[in-house]
Amino acid sequence: MAIEPLLPPPTASHRVVQWATGNVGAHALRAVLEHPHLVLCGVLVHDPAKAGLDAAELCGAGRATGITATTDVAEVLALAPDCVLYMPRLFDPDEVCRLLVAGIDVVTTHGELRHPESMEPEVCARIEAACWFGGASVLSTGVAPGFVTETLPVALSSLQRRVRRIAIEESVQLATHGADRLMLEAMGFGGAAREFEPERLAHARRLHAPSLRLLAESLRLPLDTVAVRGEHAVATRDVALAGTVIPAGTVAAQRITVTGVADGHDLLGYRSTWYCTDELDPAWTVGETGWHVSVEGETPVELSLRYPVRPDRLAAVSPRYAANRAVNAVAYLRAAPPGIRTTGDLPPIVAELGRS
Repeated sequence: MAIEPLLPPPTASHRVVQWATGNVGAHALRAVLEHPHLVLCGVLVHDPAKAGLDAAELCGAGRATGITATTDVAEVLALAPDCVLYMPRLFDPDEVCRLLVAGIDVVTTHGELRHPESMEPEVCARIEAACWFGGASVLSTGVAPGFVTETLPVALSSLQRRVRRIAIEESVQLATHGADRLMLEAMGFGGAAREFEPERLAHARRLHAPSLRLLAESLRLPLDTVAVRGEHAVATRDVALAGTVIPAGTVAAQRITVTGVADGHDLLGYRSTWYCTDELDPAWTVGETGWHVSVEGETPVELSLRYPVRPDRLAAVSPRYAANRAVNAVAYLRAAPPGIRTTGDLPPIVAELGRS
């Protein structure tokens, strides 16, 4: 007897609104237009200059869709979509609650909802109440945090019976990542090495700690504490980049490490290294742009993920990783019960690549 897979109905059609068309949102919009079982019914933008533009023009899709962008939230609600792909620059719980109360599911690439127990209790309670009032659900997903920090480690853990440590490393070579002078200066590159600003470490904690806690709970090994630290390394020679120079002796690499401790030992680690050169003091080992996941356990395993695209195309391609995962998650969230849903609540997300 055939066993039905734990997948949403492949023939179901879902009406979707794309909320914001920035760096990730524009790619999500195009993915919706190309998806065989998603129907775009509206686009919300924040820039008045984009209002009235056709959806195709906003994402470079070519043929006009007849669906024009609006800045009016009331117009979006009047469309009564099945799901909103929520991707504004800042997360607004009031906006999300308004959608959920109206019975609209929400998939977002913001990380605020990744692990309910890590949220501010008042915000969590408000969003859960909105979900149950409207009979809707909300999911936070993306690539890192998200796919690399939750889905991949859980898949690799299926090879284990004992795990000592799971380490996840992100590497970003800024010389090939399209970083401009303003971005580098804003992040402190080219300046004097100093203590990491407390707000940057707090941001790293908010971004990655919930994902690590979710991973630990998926393995039934809940974390006791999460620690965050930051480090700088300086260039040993002048580094010429597009539009600027990183002088020798100034910051040319930054590393933030988030460590999850369980039963007195480091169980999970996420280390993010952004660098302009590999000629550093202290001498750091740095990798190509991408991620490296290693599991130290009974059956040790390592996995590297890279962007196999030309450096000059990397900035244009990399947002698709988060955008496509969010779009592919829509059907799964539609099949889920009301509430704040997480990676651990849903079956593995599989892309629907067939034709409608």
